[in-house]
Amino acid sequence: MITDPWFYAAAIPAILLVGISKGGFGSGAGMFATPLIALTLPIPQAAAILLPILCVMDVAGLWAYRGTYARGVLRVLLAGGVLGVVLGTLTFRYVNEAWIRIILGGMALGFVAQRYLVRGSVTPAAPSAPRGIFWSTVSGLTSTIAHAGGPPMSIYLLPLRLDKAVMVGTTVIFFAVINAVKLVPYAWLGLFDARNLSTSAVLAPLAPVGIWVGVKLMRRIPEALFYRICYGILLVVGAKLVWDGVARL
Repeated sequence: MITDPWFYAAAIPAILLVGISKGGFGSGAGMFATPLIALTLPIPQAAAILLPILCVMDVAGLWAYRGTYARGVLRVLLAGGVLGVVLGTLTFRYVNEAWIRIILGGMALGFVAQRYLVRGSVTPAAPSAPRGIFWSTVSGLTSTIAHAGGPPMSIYLLPLRLDKAVMVGTTVIFFAVINAVKLVPYAWLGLFDARNLSTSAVLAPLAPVGIWVGVKLMRRIPEALFYRICYGILLVVGAKLVWDGVARL
């Protein structure tokens, strides 16, 4: 088990943040967890410690949003997401993480700019199987590499303007399946050693706390404000991804 106090100083707020995000408040903000923990550990180790905790959060999230999801949308997303995990597994050892962050962050920034500066429309978009497959595949790939699958999902789901609980429930189920699938390649890649797993076990009790806070916050804010917050967080996340990617070149 890791005993470095600086690791826990970074890991505890990171896990609470991702729990709040998974609970439905600030979709995509949990993407900051891996970079925060990576301040004290290599990114692959940080991702390996986080994955079992994410799976615990997924169980709590599935219970909180049971039966609340967009069935047709989810079927498309899961097909692309699993494909993305396969691609992420095959490229895990070879991909340049810096460029992944820059490209992903650029997509997020461009999406927000188009939404508010060019179109400025709040008319709901129609679900699209090609777009859903594309963005969910990107999400599965980036989730496998660095648990950064939130921004691509936001880029596809936010324009649909689903009921906020339905959007969160759909996202929760999608990432619950993707994280469960990721357990196999992470084990195959040798990322689950005794030290990482014991550290995950120590931090796991924080998972339901973050979920509970996220669910409470999501249910208390109006839907229009909820979407403004989601877009705002996507903007910040996109900028952070680009910044981190450039810094790693």
